[in-house]
Amino acid sequence: MKYNNEIAAVVAESLLQIKAIKLDNANPFTWASGIKSPIYCDNRKTLSHPQIRTNIRQSLVKVIREVYGDVDVIAGVATGAIAQGVLVAQELGLPFIYVRSSNKGHGLQNKIEGAFQEGQSVVVVEDLVSTGGSSLAAVEALRSAGLNVKGMAAIFTYGLEVAVKNFKDANCKLFTLTDYPTVIEKAVAEKYVKKEDLDSLLEWKKDPSNWRK
Repeated sequence: MKYNNEIAAVVAESLLQIKAIKLDNANPFTWASGIKSPIYCDNRKTLSHPQIRTNIRQSLVKVIREVYGDVDVIAGVATGAIAQGVLVAQELGLPFIYVRSSNKGHGLQNKIEGAFQEGQSVVVVEDLVSTGGSSLAAVEALRSAGLNVKGMAAIFTYGLEVAVKNFKDANCKLFTLTDYPTVIEKAVAEKYVKKEDLDSLLEWKKDPSNWRK
């Protein structure tokens, strides 16, 4: 769920401005899953822009404080959300841990890195939510380790129906700073894309797997 319209518009503009989000209706991108998409998102680029990085950090902190309240630990999802999570944890004065996509291949073979105690409450910080698969795998790992996952705060979501269903099935709240419809609206208004591409861009969100087939 998009947290706040004002924050969403500012973050959308920032992501477009620094090309963390790229839109190309004519030459779509191919995701690892094979899905063709008119949008590509790499929120790691925000880390190179101090003013944008600060706004995102402060906005994520606002979401966590106002939606989730008191929390014991902040968790980031490897690898894209580790830096974002550290920044948020620092702002809140809280411990930070992160969740690997798979168990470490040597040493203690940890999947969760950092110090925590069973029963502690945690909010997960994520940079991007697509289908929700990797994000919710992190949530499941934290729950399996005995942590109380209050929910997730993310920078951006495509808002795909499969993700909405997956988060509902996992009983995990998700609040994001901005989302696909807001980005598209801002992109058209600021002429990052042509108005005649709008229908196609909106159609993609309805059925990504069959878009343009």
